[in-house]
Amino acid sequence: MAARADKTRKQPDRKDNPDVACALRVLETEAAGLHALADSLGESFAEAVSLIANLKNPKRDGRSVVTGRLIVAGIGKSGHVARKIVATLASTGTPSHFVHPGEASHGDLGMVTEDDIVLLLSNSGESPELADMIHYTRRFGIKLIAMTSNSEGTLAKHADIVLLLPRAPEACPNGLAPTTSTTMMLALGDALAVALLERMGLTPEQFKVFHPGGKLGQKLLTVAELMHKFDNLPLIGEDANMGEAIIVMTERNVGCVLVTSGKDPRELKGIITEGDIRRHMAPDLLQKLVTSVMTKGPRTIQGEALAVEAVNIMTRTPGKYVTSLIVVDTKGRLDGLIRLQDCLQAGVT
Repeated sequence: MAARADKTRKQPDRKDNPDVACALRVLETEAAGLHALADSLGESFAEAVSLIANLKNPKRDGRSVVTGRLIVAGIGKSGHVARKIVATLASTGTPSHFVHPGEASHGDLGMVTEDDIVLLLSNSGESPELADMIHYTRRFGIKLIAMTSNSEGTLAKHADIVLLLPRAPEACPNGLAPTTSTTMMLALGDALAVALLERMGLTPEQFKVFHPGGKLGQKLLTVAELMHKFDNLPLIGEDANMGEAIIVMTERNVGCVLVTSGKDPRELKGIITEGDIRRHMAPDLLQKLVTSVMTKGPRTIQGEALAVEAVNIMTRTPGKYVTSLIVVDTKGRLDGLIRLQDCLQAGVT
């Protein structure tokens, strides 16, 4: 009875705990700031996206060629946010670099070229460390985008485009520690990155180029990267018997043999797996023609598909669990073989 009473006892209000109550105030304050930012977003954001997108221009044989980079800078907490924005932009296909304003004044301005665009972050717009970078962009006609909450500040007055943050209260009870303002900067940087990503139509396969390692790289592996290629496949003609098929299967050691047309080895007729052999086990098995044992019309996938799609087909089709898929080209001709074992070993799950 005591245990039951404990379970039915009314849970205390979260706000009764001062730490939880504080956390809720912080999150609600910052969420309100993001809502205000969303309401204020307008034409200047679209102009900034267009300007940055034009860093790539068709110049060589009709191909898009990078002619400059987005240089992002900030000082203090804004500098930390700037680094994260750079990382997000670079990983989504927009060439970006962080330049520390202090180091810029001592030679690193040489990293900024006339083909670049500069994005400066400063909530007050009056950070003295940014002065040399502002002057440099004006001196050499480099486009300057400001991310600030002060429309009358030095940064905003000299910028070509101003991404104005709303005047939202900081979550800090003293109103001093950058909290809401940096959250808005971070979110606005994400919005820029995603808008640019959608403009360029970045595919998962292209995205993988920037994320070759870790779980993301594994998830974006393609079938072609993991498959056994045509030259290494266990192939046998449709007029062969099972004795010959078992020899080929044993030599190649991939758990199956592919039956192809005698006239065209890329014309697939069927597949014989170890399971097929067990199901047809009989004294005369070795003398049987492969066409009497093979499974016709096996499931296929194309090489450009993601390997995770192959895993899904092999394991999640109700009542049709298989351990191998035939890989075909766009014309349906045999191109390779991918196995569930290969996907699992590569970390594709």
